[in-house]
Amino acid sequence: MAEARVDRERKRAAEIIRILWREYPEAQCSLDFKTPFQLIVATILSAQCTDVRVNQVTPALFARFPTPDKMAKAPLNEIEDLIRTTGFFRNKALSLKEMARSLHEDYDDEVPKELDKLVKLRGVGRKTANVVLGVAFGIPGMVVDTHVGRIARRLGFSKNTTPHLVEQDLMKVIPKADWTDFGHLLIHHGRAICTARRAYCENCVISRYCPKIGVCAKEA
Repeated sequence: MAEARVDRERKRAAEIIRILWREYPEAQCSLDFKTPFQLIVATILSAQCTDVRVNQVTPALFARFPTPDKMAKAPLNEIEDLIRTTGFFRNKALSLKEMARSLHEDYDDEVPKELDKLVKLRGVGRKTANVVLGVAFGIPGMVVDTHVGRIARRLGFSKNTTPHLVEQDLMKVIPKADWTDFGHLLIHHGRAICTARRAYCENCVISRYCPKIGVCAKEA
């Protein structure tokens, strides 16, 4: 990306962020947690599941297994029973138990603050790692979920479909201080307006800054 174009895209991104903050002043992580460990657990459970459902499940789960050492020692079937309604509960339960075991054995029950260490934990990909860094530790992390990837492409900030590559593209034009918040803003916008089924461009506050790439004419 030529430097002049990068500058233009950064200015456009800054204006988009300003407008989205005005539209979604409440934009933040919607998962309930009290510790970084609980945030990892909740984020793993949120795969293919709504945050609302996760927040219904985690109080009992955290009451029973509040720390890595307790979850690591938990019978797998007990974890499964507590998270059954989140979907894919067997795989998720195994991921939670193994992730907790690694934290207990390798990090003295503390969640590491380094991306490369986080992604080595079972069930923790770059998305989950960036959520934890940004939300639990205040370390900027560019979260790319389906909403962020879709809107990034429609905005023309990325042509990629692989989350890691979308993440790299966005990091070039979004100020580092805004990485975490930008993800929250796009997630809110993706749920409300720029949905997967249809882009409601007629109701979009950033429509004038969006080239609407991949959006059908009848949608725009």
